[in-house]
Amino acid sequence: MKKTFKNYIFSSQIILVTIIFVICFIFGTYLHTTLTKQEALKHSDNFSNQIFSSMYQVMRKGWSKSDVEMFTQSLRDNFKESNYTINIYRSDIVKELFGQVEENTKDNILLNILDNKKEQLKYFDNNLVRNLLPLHAKTECLSCHANAKVGDVLGVIEVKQNLHSLFEQSKYQFIVFFLIIIPLFYIVAFITSRYTSKKVTKSIDLFNNKVEAINSIQDFKQFNSKDIDLYFSELNQVVKHVDLMAHKLKNVAVDKELLEFEIKLLDKFIITSDVVKDWREYISDLLVEINKIMDTYTLMTIFRVGDDQFEVDIFWLGKPEKNVQEFFEEYIHNSIRNSSYFEGMSDFKVKHIIANKDYCLSDLKKEDIEYRSKSLFLDSPKIGGIVGIGLQSVFANDPVRYIVIDSILTTMANLVGSVKAINKYTQDLEYYAARDPLTDLFNQRVFNDLMAYEIKRAKRHSYSFALMVIDCDNFKSVNDSYGHSFGDKFLQTIADILEAEKRDEDIVARYGGDEFTVILPECDENGAYTVASRISETIAKTKLQAPDGTNVSLTISIGICVYPQHTMSQKDMFTIADSMMYQVKEEGKNSVKLPNAGDVTEILYEKQHKSSMLKSAIDNRQIVPYFQPIQMSTNNKDGLVIHELLMRIKQDDRIISAFEFIEVAESMGLINKMDLIVIEKAFEEINKKNYKGILFINLSPKSLVVGDFINQINDLVEQYGIDKEKIVFEITERETVKNFSLLERFVKNLKSEGYKFAIDDFGSGFSSFHYIKKFPIDYLKIDGDFIINIVEDEKDRAFVHSIITLAQELNVQTIAEFVENKQIVDVIDTMGIDYYQGYYVGKPSENFLLETKEE
Repeated sequence: MKKTFKNYIFSSQIILVTIIFVICFIFGTYLHTTLTKQEALKHSDNFSNQIFSSMYQVMRKGWSKSDVEMFTQSLRDNFKESNYTINIYRSDIVKELFGQVEENTKDNILLNILDNKKEQLKYFDNNLVRNLLPLHAKTECLSCHANAKVGDVLGVIEVKQNLHSLFEQSKYQFIVFFLIIIPLFYIVAFITSRYTSKKVTKSIDLFNNKVEAINSIQDFKQFNSKDIDLYFSELNQVVKHVDLMAHKLKNVAVDKELLEFEIKLLDKFIITSDVVKDWREYISDLLVEINKIMDTYTLMTIFRVGDDQFEVDIFWLGKPEKNVQEFFEEYIHNSIRNSSYFEGMSDFKVKHIIANKDYCLSDLKKEDIEYRSKSLFLDSPKIGGIVGIGLQSVFANDPVRYIVIDSILTTMANLVGSVKAINKYTQDLEYYAARDPLTDLFNQRVFNDLMAYEIKRAKRHSYSFALMVIDCDNFKSVNDSYGHSFGDKFLQTIADILEAEKRDEDIVARYGGDEFTVILPECDENGAYTVASRISETIAKTKLQAPDGTNVSLTISIGICVYPQHTMSQKDMFTIADSMMYQVKEEGKNSVKLPNAGDVTEILYEKQHKSSMLKSAIDNRQIVPYFQPIQMSTNNKDGLVIHELLMRIKQDDRIISAFEFIEVAESMGLINKMDLIVIEKAFEEINKKNYKGILFINLSPKSLVVGDFINQINDLVEQYGIDKEKIVFEITERETVKNFSLLERFVKNLKSEGYKFAIDDFGSGFSSFHYIKKFPIDYLKIDGDFIINIVEDEKDRAFVHSIITLAQELNVQTIAEFVENKQIVDVIDTMGIDYYQGYYVGKPSENFLLETKEE
């Protein structure tokens, strides 16, 4: 049954009446039984006395034995049909004179009374009343009972009354009575319960209807219980407290639509590549979404774009009137003038973006806009901003809505600031993925791609093109004498001259260090030589003033190779041009050199010689491991000892560095065998020296995807008992991997085996970010080109800082390469770097360095 107030009152009364009836029935039965017993005992006593009196009067006349027996028999006959039983018993005194008569069996109680041990006894047992009256001898009795004396018991009159039938009959009458009267009480209970609950349930239904009508915060705020009367003061007090609670809740209740809007809007607060790319369109869409739940006219962002410049973007829901735009621009001016953060910033530009161009904000007035702002400042790089939203002032007066909107604004402030900052970072990263940050020229990766494209184009259109490899003369001595800052200026000057003196269609790149390359499309030997000579002469005429005031001369050595006259291979073109450049160095520097047929033959023979040397090194296992230490930074207290495994070839007591053969080894497909040899020898050294530290192993992507590499590495690990967690494989970008998905699967398989991974030369190519997204990376090694000049170059510092920040967000540890001095250590320490590697820490050696340099 459904629980209701009416049913509860009715049920309670029914239960109460039933309990009362049961109690009355039990009590009435008990009372009736008790009174009946008392009355029966009294009646039995009177009846016994009457019989005694009758017998006494008769016996005074001198009855004979037969007369007494006749009298006794008559009593039995007279009460035979009644519930009475009468027995007369003789004592032994009487029996001596008058003899035995037929009697019932005597019990102990009866014998005790006959022996004058007990007086008259009346009691009730099992619905049977028993009265035992002793007949005591008096003086007049002695005439007939000469053997007795006064007071002796002459006999006992026993009167029994059976009340069982009486009790059964009275119980039946009680039950009948209650069965007749109970329904009447139940009917009365039903009528009274309905009458009692009618007034209350009517008001409760009214209260219920008012509650059911609440479907929004506005309905809730209109709720009023003053016209509800529950009849009883206690219930009305409850309603009063409910009304008080409702009044309090009005100030804290949050509208369902507002919460749904917040959840829906927060779902959109996910930063994706599209959001970063089209961040203005994204914010415009957010503004439209916000207006589905609350009137929001505008959103404004201010971002620093230079040391004394900033840009303002004002996002409007629709087209505002001109005076409103002017009001906002005036507001911006006032905010900037009154803010210490923007002190000294005088140059700015304002951009208005319309979210819905089909909608006009014609009725918008200055006093309708309540402006609130949130701040977000990023100190390095120097990007900062303020995010604000224009709202109707009525919302600011609603404390609950104010809280929800405040949380949305705070989240949006961080989101918009992050999107804008990431947008700038992404632009910088994309730029530096293709450009050298010091000289602003194309980097080595782009140069390789452009060379491959130019060879295909030249082959397709059957024309010649030239490649120049340029190296700065005496750059190391200049750098050592006057410092890295002057060395950077030296390289920047060379780069500027190359850009100025080349033809418009020529492509200049910084290949690395002090080496540059120039691609000259549709150019023969004569044309290439002419351009190279002009560049060389211009640079030779240039003087740079060193920090000590002396003028430093600039000269370069240039080697040239022409397609297809000298070779049709991209790698051979670079090898030939590079060899020509080194010949210029050997012949005195500051010159230009074209190869002849003999030069080409000799260079290619040298390449072939290297190939033979590599094959011999593999066959004779002349590949030896070298170890370069990696030191913990002051930010890192994990106590790890780390070395990077480097490959060398030892032939005829000569140690050949990897840079002399690595490209040939990869092009010949020998790198996989060489990697396995050097890894096995390194494991042997680990066992021999009982090295407990971490070992970084630098592998080419080609080595990873060729052959049964995983099983071979696992076999070596098992053979030498190496801890897999102590092995870190470095993924390099020396050779582009065409099947990226194969490499990704291979890396994840090795990771599942328990090995760790690092990205080497991070930042040297745009695919580095693709690697860190796709692969489970543990360490990130920052390309040394960004580290070597980090003390003087602000752009390098910004770029390295962004990489470290990204790594920290991804819980990846960072390692700085090319750490050559204490000044570099001091700078990168402040950025939160984890480890250093470079000549300042230690040079590659055949032995492990177990103690690193103390700071």
